[in-house]
Amino acid sequence: MRKLLVVLVAMFLSLVSNFAQSGGFNSPFSRFGIGDIVDPNPIYLRHMGGINASYADNYHINPVNPASLSFLRATSFDVGISANNISLTDDQGNASRDWSGNLEYLSLAFPLTNPLNEVFEREKKEFRFGMGFSLLPVSRVAYHILNEDTDPTIGDFSREFIGNGGVYKVQWGNSVMYKSLSVGVNLGYQFGQISYDRVIDFSAFNAFDNQFSTEYTLRGFTYNFGAMYQFLLNKDEIAKTPTANARALNIGLYGNGKTSINTTATSVNQNLFSIREGVTITDTLSSLIDIDGNGTMPSQFGIGATYYVGAKLSVGVNYVVTRWSQYENEANPESLSDASKLSFGGFFRPNVKSFNYRDRIYYRFGASIGEGARSIEQNQLKNYSINAGLGLPFVYQRKISHINLGIEFGKRSTGNILSETFVKLGLGLTFNDDEWFIKRKYN
Repeated sequence: MRKLLVVLVAMFLSLVSNFAQSGGFNSPFSRFGIGDIVDPNPIYLRHMGGINASYADNYHINPVNPASLSFLRATSFDVGISANNISLTDDQGNASRDWSGNLEYLSLAFPLTNPLNEVFEREKKEFRFGMGFSLLPVSRVAYHILNEDTDPTIGDFSREFIGNGGVYKVQWGNSVMYKSLSVGVNLGYQFGQISYDRVIDFSAFNAFDNQFSTEYTLRGFTYNFGAMYQFLLNKDEIAKTPTANARALNIGLYGNGKTSINTTATSVNQNLFSIREGVTITDTLSSLIDIDGNGTMPSQFGIGATYYVGAKLSVGVNYVVTRWSQYENEANPESLSDASKLSFGGFFRPNVKSFNYRDRIYYRFGASIGEGARSIEQNQLKNYSINAGLGLPFVYQRKISHINLGIEFGKRSTGNILSETFVKLGLGLTFNDDEWFIKRKYN
């Protein structure tokens, strides 16, 4: 366990360092709102389409619905890494391709009463509790667009658009389960910094170039509530044969109302003229420094159902709607549309008790379709994706843990105006331990 704590601290420091940097990709869609909204699901759930409202198991963390935390039967530490290949095409036939990579998230969760205590005390508890901590990206802004043009009067010139930054969140979740009903709450704090630059470069003749820069910080508290109810469908069969696979149906939902944010913005408009290399004349047209503002982040609601056949099979469906029409930001005013996502996915595991390693692997699958919050020329962003993944069990310090890896193919488009196809590779490491909070009988 000491080694695991060392790994946790090292990952935490690395993740904080990574969050301080740009997202590393080039997506014009991240110009809108607070940027591209990062998939909130851990790697293993992403490869099941994102069925986060109703999915819970004993060894993996689901930070989206806090009600899932009380299903945990072992301490779980989860870290995710991604690599993305993005291809952009516009209505003029211009295309670009880019690779990026990110350390995605870090989560730690555990049951507050160790299930081994029930074995030692020979008493099954009616209440179960879970708690979790996560450091998560909320959004990323990263784009660099260069548009070259010409004018009969002034000749050649170029427009350059650059955006960097993002929003992140630290989160604390708690959950309690009584019999088949579990409820939970996540409390969090989001923070971030976003910058936008626009430069007009008159390269054909000696003239001042124009640069417009806006940078703002964002901060505010977040929350969401969640609930899950599990229906055991074959109670009579299990009563007769305790080793039979439990057939269960989870119904889950989560949501939050709109929340407030505070911003501090700096906006500077300048004319720049380069006399020679390293020497530039600057004429500041306007400057607004550290202007405080307010804003509103949207409400969200998710609902879903997942069917289980023991540890052998799981299939679920999920629907999430986010009311981005409620979004307000005095530092960067704009109007957005409501976003939605419909997902389907699950896993198949041939035989968890088999001596054949391939039979103990999770074979995951999923797909999703939805609409984004952004529109270009009144064409709302459409999203499509399909997913596949593997959950590879391994032994770490005599405990079963998992390597979760997979791939996602998808497309985002606003009609024929701008489209983005992507391939995302995901790697998640989940370390489990069942020795925390044990009431020892002998020392």
